[in-house]
Amino acid sequence: MNYDLIIIGAGPAGYVSAIRAGQLGMKTLIVEKSKLGGMCLNWGCIPSKSLIESAKLFVKAKELKSYGIDGIDKNALSFNWKTAVRKAFATTTKLSKGVEFLLKKNGVETIIGNAEITSTNSISVNNQLIEAKNIIIATGSVPNSGGDSELRIDDFYNLEALPENIVFYGNGPVSVEFAQMAAMAGAKVQIFTQEDILVPQLDEYLLEFLKKKLKKENIQVINDESLIPENAVKVNARRRKAVLPNSKLEFKLNEKGFVETNENLETSIPGIFAIGDVNGKSAFAHSGSAQGLYVVNKLKGVKATYDLKKYPINIYSSPEIAQLGFTEQELKEQEIDYKISSFPLSANGKAIITSDTEGELRILSENKYGEVLGVQIIAANATDMIAEASAYMSLEATVYDLASTIHAHPTVSEIFLEAGLEAVDAAIHK
Repeated sequence: MNYDLIIIGAGPAGYVSAIRAGQLGMKTLIVEKSKLGGMCLNWGCIPSKSLIESAKLFVKAKELKSYGIDGIDKNALSFNWKTAVRKAFATTTKLSKGVEFLLKKNGVETIIGNAEITSTNSISVNNQLIEAKNIIIATGSVPNSGGDSELRIDDFYNLEALPENIVFYGNGPVSVEFAQMAAMAGAKVQIFTQEDILVPQLDEYLLEFLKKKLKKENIQVINDESLIPENAVKVNARRRKAVLPNSKLEFKLNEKGFVETNENLETSIPGIFAIGDVNGKSAFAHSGSAQGLYVVNKLKGVKATYDLKKYPINIYSSPEIAQLGFTEQELKEQEIDYKISSFPLSANGKAIITSDTEGELRILSENKYGEVLGVQIIAANATDMIAEASAYMSLEATVYDLASTIHAHPTVSEIFLEAGLEAVDAAIHK
């Protein structure tokens, strides 16, 4: 059996690549050892965000009287863990079926099984030898190993009820998101990490906000295991390591154990590419998808670019945190002359209406010509709003463009207009 392209792994990096390859007329095979959609869709991004939404609604329900809704005794409210989990996995099932449909629609063949790379242009799966002109590795990542007493995230979902005491191990976005979710749902929560800071890729301004927010919510960040209650349920939410493909070939790895790639995301073996978590460049699903589109487009001669600085960093906390482009520290290190403009949600009409006034938008722009170099958002829907910043930065827009872009009123997105106006010394509501 011969193909133009074989993709190993059907997470967001793999299945998006496969769909694009099918659209471009490539005979494509995707191999997945478990479920279509990978870790993100089935156990990570999607179910976790559903649980976070359930927890946020639980908190919101206690405030309904202030909106004129009577008849709800907030003291009688309780968080039903099993029901929340059931809803989360109903969502994953629906989306996984959608991925299956899209692969078929675009002529992509699918095999469920464990693939082994046998040569530069062949794999073995389910006792079949299959050849292709090119191979893409999209095998993802798993959390670094923890202690025997620690639950994996999928085991955590299977608990009968939310534990009274929980400790999440890790200093990345996952531990922060799960910690806040569990705390909002009523658990006593700790984050254990031996690292100096949480979510180190964030700007110091965002980190400082996050530290204060966790403290306000009584979420302890500890580095001493003696502080963990004896009855605490331990959950492994550590930073992730690459899932290396089964292979008779030896790939060059970087110092952290991820598959090393060149500027075209090609591995040390010509014709074999690595995208998504497995190459260690960015541990976000949208990054893997973007890398996959880049590789497939390049293989077909379609003009393509990718820039890691234009991949949003999203933290689904409460409020959410989103970042794009350069941090203030990076601009200082590169001796780039920049200015900061900002606007608080406490002065935004829509945010006041929805009682989501905690947060701020910050724009980092080049001082002379005004090009937008970095954007940071703290807001209830920051992870949605960062897309506007992505558009500006992809187009190399300036603060003058922000200041002249009309935003509907009342919307939270008006904070972009307000920050843009401040950047050109024409602030209206500040």
